[in-house]
Amino acid sequence: MNTKPNSFRIRHATPADVARIEHIVREAYSPYIARNGATPGPMLDDYPARVAQGFVHILESEHGIEGLIVLIPEPDDGCMLLDNIAVSPAAQGKGHGRTLLQWAEETARRAGFSRVRLYTQEVMTENIAVYARRGYVETHRATEIGLNRVFMQKPL
Repeated sequence: MNTKPNSFRIRHATPADVARIEHIVREAYSPYIARNGATPGPMLDDYPARVAQGFVHILESEHGIEGLIVLIPEPDDGCMLLDNIAVSPAAQGKGHGRTLLQWAEETARRAGFSRVRLYTQEVMTENIAVYARRGYVETHRATEIGLNRVFMQKPL
């Protein structure tokens, strides 16, 4: 890969990336298990299937895969579902999460969607604050698969 220091690219994930994707998800979400009292939803996902569906993109730098995003088009609802965003703890603080979120919004806009929707767990207050600062508004709360979730969306 031809990169300058601190440069990166976002690309579709391949089957060869699945082990690293699963590792990043475990690292990023494991700290929430104790706070939550339950396993966060992203840790339960079938990443080989998500990759095969073309829903997973990775952020890759000179250090390898440092983050990922799972985007699922929902054409019937006119929106793009941001199903998961995770950055390796070793790469946090570099702005990768913000970059992936902005990339998701641009991708949804280019695909003709009018909004991006997402959900997070209500105990992940830091994430809720980040999304709110980016213009996402809470639409409702619900309990799914035993997790208390906060649903948010942003018009594009």
